[in-house]
Amino acid sequence: MSSYIVITVAAFFAGILNALAGGGSFLTFPALIFAGVPPVAANATSTLAVFPGYLGSAVGFKNDLAKVPRAMVIRYVIIALIGGLVGSLILLATSDRLFSAIVPWLLLAATLLFAFGDKIRDRLSHMNLPEKTALMVVSTYGGYFNGGLGIILLSLFSALGMRDLNQMNGLKAGLSFVLSAISVATFAVAGIIYWSEAGVMMIASTVGGYAGAHVAKALPKHIIRGFIIAVGLTMSAVFFIKLY
Repeated sequence: MSSYIVITVAAFFAGILNALAGGGSFLTFPALIFAGVPPVAANATSTLAVFPGYLGSAVGFKNDLAKVPRAMVIRYVIIALIGGLVGSLILLATSDRLFSAIVPWLLLAATLLFAFGDKIRDRLSHMNLPEKTALMVVSTYGGYFNGGLGIILLSLFSALGMRDLNQMNGLKAGLSFVLSAISVATFAVAGIIYWSEAGVMMIASTVGGYAGAHVAKALPKHIIRGFIIAVGLTMSAVFFIKLY
């Protein structure tokens, strides 16, 4: 019972964080580990727990998405599907022991990406990245571990010449949904998702997402960002301590 309380609370606040600025996986993944779910399965279950929020965000930006060239959307969706599948298959081939060793670094990297996302986008905006290769790499990362995925996608879009933030956010949400969908399907077929935990967390994160919309109006952006960065650094430190 105590484990379900932990994952429910974590998913609720993850929904709030994702509604505000992202970073919900900093809570859902560690909570599942605490609840006794093996690392690889915890990552898969966490992906499912936050999965519905991507669709909600994409729907919210549907008018902006409609302005993105259809050929580009189709091309990006195909690449995201392939990359998400490749990333999820790589995760399935990763042992719990190896993944446990990688997790602290993934969490830390995702936190730093969140903290310095604006500067990263500014730097990348002056670079000439190969579109298909870059998107494939990012999508593969998202299929393997989706922490910080939104920041990476926004940085990539900026590097590819996009400037309309609403269109970028809509495309980010849509591609996150697509590659998460193929990842979740792969994890489900492999039988590594903990469905009862995932169901509880999906409901809690949805409620948290609704609450987050109201919290966003009351808190300054720098406080929200600071809190999310603090959570990410704390979770990274906890996993480094467990590892070493």
